[in-house]
Amino acid sequence: MSNQQAAINDELIDGAREAASLNGLSFAMVSSTTSAVDPNAPTVFRYFEENGVLWGDYTGDTVLTGRFAGQRTGDTATIFFTHRSTDQSLRSGSATSVISRASDGALRLTEFYQFTPGKDEFSVCQEITQP
Repeated sequence: MSNQQAAINDELIDGAREAASLNGLSFAMVSSTTSAVDPNAPTVFRYFEENGVLWGDYTGDTVLTGRFAGQRTGDTATIFFTHRSTDQSLRSGSATSVISRASDGALRLTEFYQFTPGKDEFSVCQEITQP
């Protein structure tokens, strides 16, 4: 990431950065610069982690099915992803997410990503917690 993107990261992160394990956690997308997020059926990401290695899957909203793999170092996760969209296109790319804890106590992923080829995009995902 360039220095300009790193500065944008800090401005867009809500909550204190936290080096939390993502193992077994699920996150719902709440906003994205790629498309409008359907609040009734958002894309949901399931994360698994072992010794800093990340992998998982995602589905919902404009995504039929997707997979990702990468690593977490401290409060930052870096992944590569690919998914089939509802329009039947196959999309892939990479992302860097900053892990933070929101004021309500849930973890939040502030994600800076790029499709291949593509421009820089931004999304926010919130941990799905049980009531």
